[in-house]
Amino acid sequence: MGLDVIYKDERILLVNKPAGMLTVPGIGPEKADSLARRAASEFPGARIVHRLDRDTSGVIILAFDAEGHRELSRQFHDREVKKTYIAVVAGIVQQDSGTIDLPMRKDMDPRNAPRQVIDHAEGRPAITHWWVIERLADRTRLRLQPLTGRSHQLRLHLKTIGHPVLGDDLYAPAKILGLADRLLLHSQSLTIVHPETAALMTFEAPIPF
Repeated sequence: MGLDVIYKDERILLVNKPAGMLTVPGIGPEKADSLARRAASEFPGARIVHRLDRDTSGVIILAFDAEGHRELSRQFHDREVKKTYIAVVAGIVQQDSGTIDLPMRKDMDPRNAPRQVIDHAEGRPAITHWWVIERLADRTRLRLQPLTGRSHQLRLHLKTIGHPVLGDDLYAPAKILGLADRLLLHSQSLTIVHPETAALMTFEAPIPF
């Protein structure tokens, strides 16, 4: 039940979130357990600064005080935080690198919640840089750097270019969903400016797949 702590000081807490854990509580008793609740119990005062999808693992940062929370939230809002993810996607990605620039919004059909959709007219800007790490027989390992932080951005962007993430229960067809026992998407590293010391700091979580 304990958290996998990457780093802790008086102002910030970095945790390696496991796949399958909600970042914050959802609606209903079955969704009460979350990283936010566990962190608050184990480290009083710790508050979530940003979120990872339930099935995405990896580095996530919390703040211990309101001032630090505001500063870190500002860094995310102003796109000063550098985020690196690793994903394994279906198919062979032909190019070695690229950028996906596709605006997104929430799917307004409640039957499709919590899915997002691409919308060039009303979507919010969403930009993802990517690089090929390795090509295998039926899949490709990618390094991803999202410039923006939209909900499901990486999953929807990769699905839209024809390479859904393996194990994705929202955006991958059944055959690709079944190729992995979890979503193969991991927050590998996070680079922030420390809210007290102003030091540039990078935190990493080992890749579990």
